[in-house]
Amino acid sequence: MNPTDFALILQKYLREYLPDQRNASPNTIKSYAMTFSLLARHFEDRQGIPPDRLALDHLTADAVLEFLRDLESGRGSCISTRNQRLAAIRAFSKFVQRARPERLAQCQRIRAISGKRGPKSVMIHHLTPERMKTLLAQPDQCTARGRRDAALLSLLYDAGVRAQELVDLTPGKVRLDAPAQIVVTGKGRKRRIIPLMCAMVALLRPWMKEQGLDVLERRDEPLFRNPQGRRLTTNGIRHIVRKYAGLMPTAAEVTQKRITPHTFRHSKAMHLLQSGNPLVVIQSFLGHEDISTTEMYARADLELIRAALARAPGATPESGAPSWCRKPGLLEWLRQL
Repeated sequence: MNPTDFALILQKYLREYLPDQRNASPNTIKSYAMTFSLLARHFEDRQGIPPDRLALDHLTADAVLEFLRDLESGRGSCISTRNQRLAAIRAFSKFVQRARPERLAQCQRIRAISGKRGPKSVMIHHLTPERMKTLLAQPDQCTARGRRDAALLSLLYDAGVRAQELVDLTPGKVRLDAPAQIVVTGKGRKRRIIPLMCAMVALLRPWMKEQGLDVLERRDEPLFRNPQGRRLTTNGIRHIVRKYAGLMPTAAEVTQKRITPHTFRHSKAMHLLQSGNPLVVIQSFLGHEDISTTEMYARADLELIRAALARAPGATPESGAPSWCRKPGLLEWLRQL
């Protein structure tokens, strides 16, 4: 059976356009591929169209809307996931209308589908400095695995890196001599340089020397490995975080199951903000393209808001009766009126 026009153009989009022209990261391509895998499954389940017969004619605005409704009602996807799938389909439609101008109207109707607004939460799950210090102290550094985990967790917090950025880190991207720093590649393949503090260097240097990662020949190998000697995955990092979060003393502030690798990044951003650092500095540190993304930490920090209110001049009257009520002469005069 010959491939359909949908299969051919989707293959070109995922294998050529996204990596070569858009310089999309492997995670982005994987996410887009998952979207179209779900879409193909939707057509097979709802309309009886097998994936090998799916054509561009089937990809209409009405079909996309039905797919989005099915995501929410059938699969229980949240609004943000629904909008993420829609963004992938809209981006593909933009590619199709350039490659197939005769389908311009069809693609424009798909691109006109708007994202759904959901409730915006200003709550950011993070740990206080005391709780973060407790968590970072959990690994037993008397063992090789404990020393690895201590360096890994500290790097998650001290550098504010994402889990995938930590997975991709190699010895060649780590500089321990002054000025100590690491080079990470974030979303959209954007590179940024993150300085390392002395305490972080003190953890990384003996770990890299112990593992033989301080030689030039191993500069492209993974910085952190699993017990089988392979590169750690993001799931592996999540497992390590959950393991040590479970060892922490229980507290009403957080539940251990809510502590994820991204909690370290959120916590670092909040601590930088609470220390008086400007948002533009935190934006550069985290690698946010738009400062509005960084501003969510300021909106979520109730302590900063309370401090700002305390510094502002107040107009609230004192407790008790107003001053004129405490003057018997004035009250008597009012009664006479």
